[in-house]
Amino acid sequence: MMKTTNIFIYITLAIFGFASCSSDDNNLSTDPFVVAYEDRSANLKEINVFEDIMLIYSTSAIEAGGFSITVTAENAVYGVDFTTEPALINGKITLPINQGSNSNNFKFRLLNPNLDETTNIIFKIDNIDYPNASIQGNTTFTINSEAALGGSIQPEVGGPNEQFQVYVDLSSKTTKQVLRDSWDLAFYSYDEFRVGINGSIYMAAAELEQSNIDNITQADVADLMPQVAVGTFDPSNEIYIDYPDGDINRTAIKEINLEDALNKVYLVNLGYKVGTETPTNGSVAVAGDARGWKKIRILRDGTSYILQYADLNDTNHQEITIDKSSGYNATFFSFDTNSTVSVEPEADRWDLNFTVFTNIIEGAGSYGFSDGVLHNRKGGVTVYTVSTEHYDYDTFLLSNTVESNFKLDQRTIGETWRNVMNDDKVLNHNIFYIIKDANNNNYKLKFTALLNDQGQRGYPEFKYELLK
Repeated sequence: MMKTTNIFIYITLAIFGFASCSSDDNNLSTDPFVVAYEDRSANLKEINVFEDIMLIYSTSAIEAGGFSITVTAENAVYGVDFTTEPALINGKITLPINQGSNSNNFKFRLLNPNLDETTNIIFKIDNIDYPNASIQGNTTFTINSEAALGGSIQPEVGGPNEQFQVYVDLSSKTTKQVLRDSWDLAFYSYDEFRVGINGSIYMAAAELEQSNIDNITQADVADLMPQVAVGTFDPSNEIYIDYPDGDINRTAIKEINLEDALNKVYLVNLGYKVGTETPTNGSVAVAGDARGWKKIRILRDGTSYILQYADLNDTNHQEITIDKSSGYNATFFSFDTNSTVSVEPEADRWDLNFTVFTNIIEGAGSYGFSDGVLHNRKGGVTVYTVSTEHYDYDTFLLSNTVESNFKLDQRTIGETWRNVMNDDKVLNHNIFYIIKDANNNNYKLKFTALLNDQGQRGYPEFKYELLK
């Protein structure tokens, strides 16, 4: 039988008395004083023990007051499956609020890690004891095992050097941060035997005619090296990069053949280290020193890959077997560590990758772009763009989605969310995006920041909401 517990949490704020105020202080704004949740939900699967639940005010408080929250718990019992901190005392939680504060919070503590998808805990603001107060905005906060209802996320890409790739999972509202230059090759885990290169550091690769890696020297490829690069403004250099739409069948390195003799050696431009210079406000410095070159050859061994690699003038190569990683898009390898490294989350646990990326400019070939947002095409995510001329973000509903509009191209968001061609680096406010994840959850997403308060690039922020 389903067990339902209704718990009233009254967050009563002690009144310590008022400081002396000028006559201006007593002229309260006509705008209402609002208390609302900063986010709308949390996923039980992502809570280890504690979850801070933050509430924000529409303006800094100039006097003490209070608000109450009603908690409805379905298939969970307070004190057995979860508690809150401060603890309930006679059905109430008391929280102080200091003059000038603009937020408050309480803690949710998970006692029973085995709560399942039938659990639903709702925290609802039901009363605000403060002059000119209004209950509006995010008035409820839900904890369950369903997809996150939405909220705001600031992927920490690292500022104007954008040294990190940040993987975002919308359904759990989690992120994973990885150094852009911590990996070189991606060995795909699907039926195809494909190997990708790291476009976030502007890598490039060219197939050679030889199949003996030890016989090739730098002198043999000297004429080719200037061509195997990103940003040469030569349309012919497109063949040296993974096609930027994310199609697994259009990598610079051809599909690995069962017959060893058909797998040629590749000349690999390792791109650039992450930049370290501090650029002027509004600019980026994403590329540092060149990382050099490698020669590689890749073979198949059953369901695994064999990577042969060496510096250009080495006459003896190194060799490593790389297994496919079940549940992941790829297994990643680093020449710096001579080993596999952890990069992406599981294939069904991320939707967006905030990253520098290699794109193509029509008529000019491959070129590097900053502030990129790529969706997880290989993991089944699709996206399309909506113009605010047709729909308003706030009123867009699930019924407004058009299934045929969803696109596979991982650059559908790409760099389109901002305009940095002029001195003013600005958001494109006239568009937002609809995202369908691998579990068929539909989200609407709109960017809210490109720069920080000092005008520096590399500080993206977006809001999103689950369409139900």
